[in-house]
Amino acid sequence: MFLFSQKHHAVMGLDITPSSIKLIELTMSGGQYSVDCYAAEPTPQNAMNEKAIIDADAIGEAISRAVRRAGARTRDVAVAISGDAAITKIIQMPRNLKEADLEAQVEMQADQYIPFPMDEVAYDFEVLGASEKDPDSVDVLLVATRSENVEQRRAAVAAAGLTTRIVDVEAFALENACRLMTHQMPNGGIDRSIAVADFGASTTTFSVLRNLKIVYTRDFNFGGNQLTEEIMRTYGLSLAEASRSKKEGGLPANYQTDVLDPFIDDMTQQISRSLQFYLASGSGREQPDKILLCGGCANIAGVADVVQSRLGIPAERGDPLGQMRLTARARAQVQRDATALLTACGLALRSFD
Repeated sequence: MFLFSQKHHAVMGLDITPSSIKLIELTMSGGQYSVDCYAAEPTPQNAMNEKAIIDADAIGEAISRAVRRAGARTRDVAVAISGDAAITKIIQMPRNLKEADLEAQVEMQADQYIPFPMDEVAYDFEVLGASEKDPDSVDVLLVATRSENVEQRRAAVAAAGLTTRIVDVEAFALENACRLMTHQMPNGGIDRSIAVADFGASTTTFSVLRNLKIVYTRDFNFGGNQLTEEIMRTYGLSLAEASRSKKEGGLPANYQTDVLDPFIDDMTQQISRSLQFYLASGSGREQPDKILLCGGCANIAGVADVVQSRLGIPAERGDPLGQMRLTARARAQVQRDATALLTACGLALRSFD
Protein backbone atom coordinates (compact mmCIF):
# COMPACT_ATOMS: atom_id res chain seq x y z
CA MET A 1 0.00 0.00 0.00
CA PHE A 2 3.07 2.24 0.45
CA LEU A 3 1.41 4.19 3.25
CA PHE A 4 4.43 4.48 5.50
CA SER A 5 7.23 3.35 3.20
CA GLN A 6 9.17 5.04 0.41
CA LYS A 7 10.94 7.47 2.76
CA HIS A 8 13.00 10.40 1.49
CA HIS A 9 11.55 10.31 -1.99
CA ALA A 10 10.43 13.50 -3.73
CA VAL A 11 6.73 13.30 -4.56
CA MET A 12 4.02 15.64 -5.77
CA GLY A 13 0.89 15.82 -3.68
CA LEU A 14 -2.08 14.81 -5.85
CA ASP A 15 -5.54 15.46 -4.41
CA ILE A 16 -8.28 13.79 -6.49
CA THR A 17 -11.81 14.86 -5.54
CA PRO A 18 -15.19 14.73 -7.31
CA SER A 19 -14.89 18.44 -8.15
CA SER A 20 -11.21 19.03 -8.88
CA ILE A 21 -7.77 17.51 -9.28
CA LYS A 22 -5.00 19.48 -7.60
CA LEU A 23 -1.29 18.77 -7.66
CA ILE A 24 1.47 20.59 -5.84
CA GLU A 25 5.20 20.08 -5.45
CA LEU A 26 7.10 21.50 -2.47
CA THR A 27 10.82 21.98 -2.03
CA MET A 28 12.79 23.17 0.98
CA SER A 29 15.73 25.54 1.26
CA GLY A 30 17.14 27.12 4.38
CA GLY A 31 14.41 25.60 6.50
CA GLN A 32 11.61 27.19 4.46
CA TYR A 33 9.21 25.42 2.14
CA SER A 34 8.64 26.65 -1.39
CA VAL A 35 5.85 25.89 -3.83
CA ASP A 36 7.81 24.68 -6.84
CA CYS A 37 4.81 24.05 -9.09
CA TYR A 38 1.04 23.88 -8.84
CA ALA A 39 -2.01 23.35 -11.03
CA ALA A 40 -5.65 22.36 -10.71
CA GLU A 41 -8.07 20.87 -13.21
CA PRO A 42 -11.82 20.22 -13.01
CA THR A 43 -12.65 16.57 -12.48
CA PRO A 44 -14.26 15.16 -15.65
CA GLN A 45 -17.99 14.63 -15.37
CA ASN A 46 -19.06 11.10 -14.46
CA ALA A 47 -15.45 10.04 -13.80
CA MET A 48 -16.09 9.64 -10.07
CA ASN A 49 -18.97 8.35 -8.00
CA GLU A 50 -18.63 10.21 -4.73
CA LYS A 51 -14.96 9.50 -3.90
CA ALA A 52 -14.61 6.34 -5.97
CA ILE A 53 -12.87 6.61 -9.35
CA ILE A 54 -14.91 4.88 -12.05
CA ASP A 55 -13.10 6.19 -15.15
CA ALA A 56 -9.36 6.02 -14.52
CA ASP A 57 -8.48 7.06 -18.08
CA ALA A 58 -10.52 10.28 -17.86
CA ILE A 59 -8.97 11.12 -14.49
CA GLY A 60 -5.54 10.32 -15.94
CA GLU A 61 -6.09 12.76 -18.82
CA ALA A 62 -7.02 15.51 -16.36
CA ILE A 63 -3.93 14.74 -14.27
CA SER A 64 -1.80 14.98 -17.43
CA ARG A 65 -3.26 18.41 -18.22
CA ALA A 66 -2.46 19.58 -14.70
CA VAL A 67 1.11 18.26 -14.95
CA ARG A 68 1.65 20.14 -18.22
CA ARG A 69 0.16 23.37 -16.89
CA ALA A 70 2.23 23.17 -13.73
CA GLY A 71 5.43 22.45 -15.61
CA ALA A 72 6.04 19.59 -13.18
CA ARG A 73 9.17 17.51 -13.64
CA THR A 74 8.68 15.03 -10.80
CA ARG A 75 7.01 11.85 -12.02
CA ASP A 76 6.20 10.36 -8.62
CA VAL A 77 3.10 11.22 -6.63
CA ALA A 78 1.43 10.71 -3.28
CA VAL A 79 -2.35 10.22 -3.32
CA ALA A 80 -4.93 9.68 -0.58
CA ILE A 81 -7.99 7.57 0.02
CA SER A 82 -10.92 8.99 1.97
CA GLY A 83 -11.13 8.38 5.69
CA ASP A 84 -14.38 6.45 5.42
CA ALA A 85 -12.66 3.99 3.08
CA ALA A 86 -9.90 3.27 5.61
CA ILE A 87 -9.77 1.17 8.75
CA THR A 88 -7.31 2.36 11.38
CA LYS A 89 -6.45 0.55 14.57
CA ILE A 90 -3.70 0.88 17.16
CA ILE A 91 -2.52 -2.54 18.29
CA GLN A 92 0.16 -3.63 20.75
CA MET A 93 3.15 -5.79 19.83
CA PRO A 94 6.12 -7.05 21.90
CA ARG A 95 8.80 -4.36 21.87
CA ASN A 96 11.71 -6.79 21.37
CA LEU A 97 10.55 -8.10 17.97
CA LYS A 98 12.89 -7.67 15.04
CA GLU A 99 11.49 -5.88 11.99
CA ALA A 100 10.84 -9.05 9.97
CA ASP A 101 9.21 -10.77 12.95
CA LEU A 102 7.09 -7.71 13.66
CA GLU A 103 5.83 -7.68 10.08
CA ALA A 104 4.92 -11.35 10.31
CA GLN A 105 3.10 -10.81 13.62
CA VAL A 106 1.12 -7.85 12.26
CA GLU A 107 0.13 -9.90 9.21
CA MET A 108 -1.03 -12.75 11.44
CA GLN A 109 -3.14 -10.46 13.61
CA ALA A 110 -4.45 -8.10 10.94
CA ASP A 111 -7.39 -10.27 10.00
CA GLN A 112 -8.74 -9.87 13.55
CA TYR A 113 -9.32 -6.18 12.90
CA ILE A 114 -10.17 -6.11 9.19
CA PRO A 115 -13.72 -7.20 8.26
CA PHE A 116 -12.81 -8.24 4.70
CA PRO A 117 -10.97 -11.23 3.22
CA MET A 118 -7.26 -10.46 3.44
CA ASP A 119 -6.76 -11.16 -0.27
CA GLU A 120 -9.06 -8.17 -0.96
CA VAL A 121 -7.20 -5.80 1.35
CA ALA A 122 -4.23 -3.45 1.11
CA TYR A 123 -2.69 -2.59 4.46
CA ASP A 124 0.39 -1.12 6.06
CA PHE A 125 1.60 -0.34 9.57
CA GLU A 126 3.93 1.94 11.49
CA VAL A 127 5.46 1.62 14.96
CA LEU A 128 4.36 4.65 17.00
CA GLY A 129 6.53 4.06 20.07
CA ALA A 130 6.35 2.62 23.55
CA SER A 131 2.86 1.66 24.69
CA GLU A 132 1.36 3.34 27.74
CA LYS A 133 -0.76 0.23 28.29
CA ASP A 134 2.18 -2.17 28.58
CA PRO A 135 5.85 -1.21 29.12
CA ASP A 136 6.95 -4.38 27.32
CA SER A 137 4.98 -3.48 24.17
CA VAL A 138 4.98 -0.90 21.42
CA ASP A 139 1.94 0.73 19.84
CA VAL A 140 1.56 -0.08 16.15
CA LEU A 141 -0.76 1.85 13.85
CA LEU A 142 -2.48 -0.52 11.41
CA VAL A 143 -4.21 1.01 8.39
CA ALA A 144 -6.17 -0.99 5.83
CA THR A 145 -8.54 -0.49 2.94
CA ARG A 146 -10.07 -2.54 0.16
CA SER A 147 -7.47 -3.10 -2.54
CA GLU A 148 -9.78 -1.57 -5.15
CA ASN A 149 -9.55 1.83 -3.42
CA VAL A 150 -5.79 1.80 -3.92
CA GLU A 151 -5.86 0.31 -7.41
CA GLN A 152 -8.35 2.90 -8.70
CA ARG A 153 -5.95 5.69 -7.83
CA ARG A 154 -2.87 3.88 -9.05
CA ALA A 155 -4.59 3.19 -12.38
CA ALA A 156 -5.53 6.86 -12.82
CA VAL A 157 -1.99 7.98 -11.95
CA ALA A 158 -0.52 5.40 -14.35
CA ALA A 159 -2.86 6.63 -17.11
CA ALA A 160 -1.18 10.02 -16.71
CA GLY A 161 2.26 8.47 -17.11
CA LEU A 162 3.13 8.95 -13.44
CA THR A 163 4.02 6.56 -10.61
CA THR A 164 2.22 6.22 -7.28
CA ARG A 165 4.83 6.14 -4.53
CA ILE A 166 2.61 6.72 -1.50
CA VAL A 167 -1.04 6.01 -0.77
CA ASP A 168 -2.06 7.95 2.32
CA VAL A 169 -5.35 8.61 4.12
CA GLU A 170 -6.95 12.05 3.81
CA ALA A 171 -7.17 12.52 7.58
CA PHE A 172 -3.44 11.83 7.96
CA ALA A 173 -2.65 14.23 5.11
CA LEU A 174 -4.79 16.93 6.71
CA GLU A 175 -3.04 16.47 10.06
CA ASN A 176 0.31 16.65 8.30
CA ALA A 177 -0.67 19.88 6.53
CA CYS A 178 -1.84 21.56 9.72
CA ARG A 179 1.76 22.06 10.79
CA LEU A 180 1.93 24.56 7.91
CA MET A 181 -0.63 26.72 9.74
CA THR A 182 1.05 26.90 13.15
CA HIS A 183 1.75 30.59 12.48
CA GLN A 184 -2.02 31.09 12.80
CA MET A 185 -2.42 29.05 16.00
CA PRO A 186 -2.08 30.29 19.59
CA ASN A 187 1.26 29.08 20.96
CA GLY A 188 1.89 27.35 17.66
CA GLY A 189 -0.80 24.80 18.53
CA ILE A 190 1.19 23.39 21.48
CA ASP A 191 -0.99 22.75 24.54
CA ARG A 192 -3.89 24.20 22.58
CA SER A 193 -6.97 22.80 20.85
CA ILE A 194 -7.47 23.99 17.28
CA ALA A 195 -10.54 23.25 15.16
CA VAL A 196 -10.14 23.02 11.39
CA ALA A 197 -13.24 23.11 9.18
CA ASP A 198 -12.25 22.10 5.64
CA PHE A 199 -15.17 22.84 3.29
CA GLY A 200 -15.06 20.87 0.05
CA ALA A 201 -17.45 20.95 -2.87
CA SER A 202 -19.87 18.43 -1.38
CA THR A 203 -18.25 17.19 1.83
CA THR A 204 -16.81 19.03 4.82
CA THR A 205 -14.29 17.62 7.27
CA PHE A 206 -14.33 19.04 10.78
CA SER A 207 -11.29 18.15 12.89
CA VAL A 208 -9.95 19.13 16.28
CA LEU A 209 -6.22 18.98 16.93
CA ARG A 210 -4.50 18.92 20.29
CA ASN A 211 -0.74 19.46 20.17
CA LEU A 212 -1.07 19.27 16.36
CA LYS A 213 -2.53 15.74 16.52
CA ILE A 214 -6.10 15.02 15.47
CA VAL A 215 -8.19 13.97 18.46
CA TYR A 216 -11.57 14.21 16.72
CA THR A 217 -12.78 14.24 13.14
CA ARG A 218 -16.19 14.23 11.47
CA ASP A 219 -17.21 14.28 7.81
CA PHE A 220 -20.62 15.54 6.77
CA ASN A 221 -22.44 16.33 3.55
CA PHE A 222 -22.17 20.06 3.08
CA GLY A 223 -20.08 22.21 0.77
CA GLY A 224 -19.74 24.83 -1.90
CA ASN A 225 -21.97 22.94 -4.35
CA GLN A 226 -24.97 23.94 -2.27
CA LEU A 227 -24.20 27.61 -2.86
CA THR A 228 -23.73 26.96 -6.58
CA GLU A 229 -27.06 25.13 -6.77
CA GLU A 230 -28.86 27.95 -4.96
CA ILE A 231 -27.41 30.47 -7.43
CA MET A 232 -28.63 28.28 -10.30
CA ARG A 233 -32.12 28.01 -8.81
CA THR A 234 -32.46 31.67 -7.85
CA TYR A 235 -31.18 33.20 -11.07
CA GLY A 236 -31.95 30.50 -13.64
CA LEU A 237 -28.29 29.95 -14.56
CA SER A 238 -26.52 26.87 -15.85
CA LEU A 239 -23.99 25.07 -13.68
CA ALA A 240 -21.07 26.65 -15.56
CA GLU A 241 -22.61 30.14 -15.35
CA ALA A 242 -23.36 29.78 -11.64
CA SER A 243 -19.85 28.50 -10.86
CA ARG A 244 -18.27 31.36 -12.78
CA SER A 245 -20.50 33.99 -11.19
CA LYS A 246 -19.82 32.64 -7.71
CA LYS A 247 -16.08 33.12 -8.21
CA GLU A 248 -16.00 36.24 -10.38
CA GLY A 249 -19.07 38.21 -9.26
CA GLY A 250 -21.62 39.99 -11.40
CA LEU A 251 -24.73 38.61 -9.70
CA PRO A 252 -27.77 40.83 -8.94
CA ALA A 253 -27.80 43.21 -5.99
CA ASN A 254 -29.91 40.88 -3.83
CA TYR A 255 -27.33 38.07 -4.02
CA GLN A 256 -25.75 38.96 -0.67
CA THR A 257 -28.96 39.15 1.34
CA ASP A 258 -31.02 36.48 -0.41
CA VAL A 259 -28.43 33.83 -1.23
CA LEU A 260 -24.99 34.37 0.30
CA ASP A 261 -25.97 35.41 3.84
CA PRO A 262 -28.26 32.35 4.31
CA PHE A 263 -25.45 30.12 3.06
CA ILE A 264 -23.01 31.67 5.56
CA ASP A 265 -25.62 31.02 8.25
CA ASP A 266 -25.71 27.37 7.17
CA MET A 267 -21.91 27.17 7.30
CA THR A 268 -21.92 28.57 10.82
CA GLN A 269 -24.63 26.17 11.95
CA GLN A 270 -22.69 23.22 10.55
CA ILE A 271 -19.58 24.26 12.50
CA SER A 272 -21.65 24.81 15.64
CA ARG A 273 -23.24 21.37 15.31
CA SER A 274 -19.83 19.76 14.81
CA LEU A 275 -18.52 21.53 17.90
CA GLN A 276 -21.40 20.12 19.92
CA PHE A 277 -20.65 16.61 18.65
CA TYR A 278 -17.00 17.09 19.59
CA LEU A 279 -17.76 18.38 23.10
CA ALA A 280 -20.08 15.40 23.67
CA SER A 281 -17.59 12.85 22.32
CA GLY A 282 -15.57 12.41 25.50
CA SER A 283 -14.87 13.65 28.99
CA GLY A 284 -12.69 16.69 29.46
CA ARG A 285 -13.53 18.20 26.07
CA GLU A 286 -13.31 21.98 25.99
CA GLN A 287 -14.07 24.63 23.40
CA PRO A 288 -11.22 24.98 20.89
CA ASP A 289 -8.92 27.97 21.28
CA LYS A 290 -9.34 28.85 17.60
CA ILE A 291 -11.17 27.79 14.45
CA LEU A 292 -9.38 27.76 11.09
CA LEU A 293 -11.65 27.80 8.04
CA CYS A 294 -10.31 26.06 4.94
CA GLY A 295 -11.59 24.98 1.55
CA GLY A 296 -13.11 27.15 -1.14
CA CYS A 297 -15.91 28.44 1.10
CA ALA A 298 -13.33 29.97 3.44
CA ASN A 299 -12.68 32.60 0.77
CA ILE A 300 -16.17 34.08 1.16
CA ALA A 301 -15.67 37.65 2.37
CA GLY A 302 -16.52 38.08 6.04
CA VAL A 303 -17.31 34.43 6.78
CA ALA A 304 -14.64 34.10 9.49
CA ASP A 305 -16.00 37.21 11.23
CA VAL A 306 -19.51 35.74 11.25
CA VAL A 307 -18.30 32.41 12.66
CA GLN A 308 -16.28 34.20 15.35
CA SER A 309 -19.20 36.46 16.30
CA ARG A 310 -21.80 33.67 16.44
CA LEU A 311 -19.69 31.03 18.18
CA GLY A 312 -17.57 33.24 20.43
CA ILE A 313 -14.33 31.54 19.34
CA PRO A 314 -11.56 33.31 17.39
CA ALA A 315 -11.83 32.30 13.74
CA GLU A 316 -9.62 32.91 10.74
CA ARG A 317 -9.20 31.73 7.16
CA GLY A 318 -6.57 28.99 7.17
CA ASP A 319 -3.56 29.58 4.96
CA PRO A 320 -1.12 26.64 4.64
CA LEU A 321 1.00 28.66 2.20
CA GLY A 322 1.38 31.69 4.45
CA GLN A 323 5.01 30.97 5.39
CA MET A 324 6.13 29.61 2.01
CA ARG A 325 8.03 31.03 -0.89
CA LEU A 326 6.05 30.93 -4.12
CA THR A 327 7.75 30.55 -7.48
CA ALA A 328 6.65 32.92 -10.22
CA ARG A 329 5.00 30.19 -12.28
CA ALA A 330 2.97 28.92 -9.31
CA ARG A 331 2.07 32.21 -7.60
CA ALA A 332 -1.11 33.40 -9.34
CA GLN A 333 -3.23 30.27 -9.14
CA VAL A 334 -1.86 28.80 -5.95
CA GLN A 335 -2.63 31.94 -3.94
CA ARG A 336 -6.22 31.85 -5.14
CA ASP A 337 -6.61 28.19 -4.20
CA ALA A 338 -4.52 28.23 -1.00
CA THR A 339 -7.33 27.48 1.44
CA ALA A 340 -8.33 24.36 -0.51
CA LEU A 341 -4.86 22.78 -0.50
CA LEU A 342 -4.67 21.05 2.87
CA THR A 343 -4.81 17.51 1.50
CA ALA A 344 -2.51 18.25 -1.45
CA CYS A 345 0.03 19.98 0.79
CA GLY A 346 -0.13 17.23 3.39
CA LEU A 347 0.64 14.69 0.67
CA ALA A 348 3.46 16.78 -0.79
CA LEU A 349 5.06 17.00 2.66
CA ARG A 350 5.67 13.25 2.47
CA SER A 351 8.72 14.19 0.40
CA PHE A 352 10.39 15.22 3.64
CA ASP A 353 9.58 12.19 5.82
